Amino acid sequence: MKARIQWVEDAQFVAESGSGHAVVIDGPADGGGRNLGVRPMEMVLMGLGGCTAYDVMHILKKARQPVTRCVAELAAERAATEPKVFTKIHVHFVLAGQGLSEAAVKRAVDLSAEKYCSASIMLGRAGVEITHDYEIAAAPAGDAHG
Repeated sequence: MKARIQWVEDAQFVAESGSGHAVVIDGPADGGGRNLGVRPMEMVLMGLGGCTAYDVMHILKKARQPVTRCVAELAAERAATEPKVFTKIHVHFVLAGQGLSEAAVKRAVDLSAEKYCSASIMLGRAGVEITHDYEIAAAPAGDAHG
C-alpha cells in the first residue's frame, strides 16, 4: 500500500492513495490553514470508521441480511498534551433493514472489532480504548442507502 502527500500552500496538502483517489487535508486558520479540508487526525478517525463499517456490511451481506442502512458514528477523545493521540474512541452503528437479525448485527460488529478491522485493532494495540455498540432502526419503506 502506498500514499503520496503533496504540499499545496500554507497548511494545505493533497493526499493521494495508491489506488488513485485524492483528498484535501488542511488546518484551521489558527494553525496557518484555511479550513478547506479534513484534519490529519480526522482522517485517522474516518479511516477507522470506514474500515469497521466496511467489515460490518461485508459480514452482514455474506450472512444474507437485508441491510438497507449502515451508519457508523464515531466519537473520539484525545490527550490534552502533545502528542495529542487518541485515548478513547467509541463507534456507534445505526443499522436498518426489514427483518434484520439483531444476533447477526451483534456478530458482525464483534467480528469487526475483534478480528477484522485492522485500523481498530492497530489503534487498540497502541493503547486507544475502543468501544462499539449498535442500534437497529426502523427501515423506512423504499430506503435503499439512507
